[in-house]
Amino acid sequence: MIKQASHTIRKILVTGAAGFIGYHLSRRLLDEGREVVGLDNMNDYYDPAIKETRLSLLAPYANFKFVRGDLSDRPAMERLFRQEGFDGVVNLAAQAGVRYSLTNPYSYVDSNLVGFGNLLENCRYNSVRHLVFASSSSVYGANTRMPFSVHDNVDHPVSLYAASKKANELMAHSYSHLYGLSCTGLRFFTVYGPWGRPDMALFLFTKAILEGLPIDVFNYGKMRRDFTYIDDIIEGVVRVLDRPASPNPGWKSDAPDPGSSYAPYKLYNIGNNQPVELLRFIEIIEECLGKKANKNMLPMQPGDVPATYADIDDLIRDVGFRPETTLEEGISKFIDWYRDYYKV
Repeated sequence: MIKQASHTIRKILVTGAAGFIGYHLSRRLLDEGREVVGLDNMNDYYDPAIKETRLSLLAPYANFKFVRGDLSDRPAMERLFRQEGFDGVVNLAAQAGVRYSLTNPYSYVDSNLVGFGNLLENCRYNSVRHLVFASSSSVYGANTRMPFSVHDNVDHPVSLYAASKKANELMAHSYSHLYGLSCTGLRFFTVYGPWGRPDMALFLFTKAILEGLPIDVFNYGKMRRDFTYIDDIIEGVVRVLDRPASPNPGWKSDAPDPGSSYAPYKLYNIGNNQPVELLRFIEIIEECLGKKANKNMLPMQPGDVPATYADIDDLIRDVGFRPETTLEEGISKFIDWYRDYYKV
């Protein structure tokens, strides 16, 4: 196991701090004694009540400060960076969701493109030592070679959401090249767990099964996903945060590696490295609930991909990351949280 780096990044801006991953990351950083400024616009993409509750659990920390704001608000972002002086930034604020991007494209442009551009500019001008930003397994798009590797080209996205995440990677690289800004992009693979997003499959399925309602099962349940438990995701993010990206001395311009650069720039997959068929995923939920699902079998939806599978060799090598949570254990923990939170 690689020895964990010391916490050299002490004061951190976490964008999307009231979100699922942002809440868990903020709590972990605060428990480690670091200073966290959480930014969130508290939008209504899903019920903001759960965001408010997450924030209420962060509020008691003396080393936590919450700022309600939007990445696309350039003057507000400039003030925030100027006043606070961050060592590091973890960008988890984004308009999420593949299917939502089919009907609400402009929200992705505003948050994921304009907002990210503002973030890069402020990191550049305020001596931020490391920008860690959320990308997504969605960037692999039409790729079918498994497992997905950061060393493969990803030039064929199949949703605007995926295209916006690929754009973030390219934008970050340009700032690494031009200004020496250390940037690390993390491609998350289907994150789940307690305090999860209400628009995600695990939440939707659990709620519907408990209420005796049918669940929509796309691609007739044959989708395969690299479901990754939230604690494993957070472990990977924290390990990466304390290791700012550095140039790859072996990078060659005549055979360019998409996962690294001559600039201080790096990409990693963070996934469970064990894809599971959707029908098995549903079976585990049924077993944990002690109740069968009424399945509405449907074809593949536009923008979806049939399978995801993360190659995490680089993350294992560089920071000693290995996911430890089985799907059975993770789903059980989510359902325990769900029953407690909703009193069902």
